[in-house]
Amino acid sequence: MNSTSSRYDASALVHYAAQLLQRAGLAEAMARTVADTLVQGDLLGHDTHGLALLAGYVKELEAGAMKRDGMPIVISDRPAAVLWDGQRLPGPWLVHQGLDLLLPRARELGTASLVIRRSHHIACLAAYLLRALEEDMLLVLACSDPNTASVAPFGGTQAVFTPNPLALGFPIADGGVMVDISASITTNGMSNRKRQAGETFEHEVLIDARGRPSKDPAVLFEQPPGTLLPVGGQTHGHKGYGLALLVESLTGGLAGHGRADPPEGWGATVYLTLHDLHAFGGKAAFLRQMDHVATQCRTNPPADAARPVRLPGERGLQGRAEQLAEGVRLAPSIAPSLQAAEQRYGLKLADALR
Repeated sequence: MNSTSSRYDASALVHYAAQLLQRAGLAEAMARTVADTLVQGDLLGHDTHGLALLAGYVKELEAGAMKRDGMPIVISDRPAAVLWDGQRLPGPWLVHQGLDLLLPRARELGTASLVIRRSHHIACLAAYLLRALEEDMLLVLACSDPNTASVAPFGGTQAVFTPNPLALGFPIADGGVMVDISASITTNGMSNRKRQAGETFEHEVLIDARGRPSKDPAVLFEQPPGTLLPVGGQTHGHKGYGLALLVESLTGGLAGHGRADPPEGWGATVYLTLHDLHAFGGKAAFLRQMDHVATQCRTNPPADAARPVRLPGERGLQGRAEQLAEGVRLAPSIAPSLQAAEQRYGLKLADALR
């Protein structure tokens, strides 16, 4: 993560972001939830999906593209399976509302799932995995954005999918495992950041419209546009292609709303499933198995002695603890991106400095 040397207080960042969202018209409770979720993204090191999104969210509120208040519509409600229409409400608020709904059902039934159609963007998936660690749950979370496309199917040259992130979180004895991956090698957010900075990727993670490999994110903005490569790249991209289809089926397929419908703007279709560890073999048995696997991974002889094997999310959780204690470092592009909104609403990111 490239960041400035300045350190910000995490609570002050949440307050700043919530105030900015409120002044742009978002209801207070929603603003607090969205702000906290964005800051959690930065705390965990996912700095393209933290406060880097705030300026865009403010613009969406101002344009009426993100709904400012209201409730999702319940389309279907069975004990272990629920479908909502998110009504273009803020994605982080909808996901946390969904987890609040699912937690008691998963405790009663063992497993509970929610799919949300017509949500706005949901920010960093890893931020929601913290709740699984706290609640002795295994959480599976996925989302797609049916309103746009930037990833071609393996062997193709025209975009069909978004990066289609997929996340998994569960506790272990000394913390938790937090997997936050996507079906594409890189993301739109990182591609946009590198393009704006005039940078290229280290590896060929894109193709142009003729299928030629590229390190340059500018190919995404050519006419006709290039695309992001699926996980596995040009030789084994069938793996990422399969992941993309998995996410599409869990989101748009189960929601009955997706790429076959007219686009509505920046948004998401979301899939959430909670599994209660106590409902299957029990928490102790789960931890016995997963702690054993975790130990095998961590003690695995590293290919590079300077880079020991870590568990997914381990660095993020360590960084979160460090930044909560010592202050949050933000990517250098974040402060400039917020200047116009700050001028409109009379707020200063600098007020959150430690």
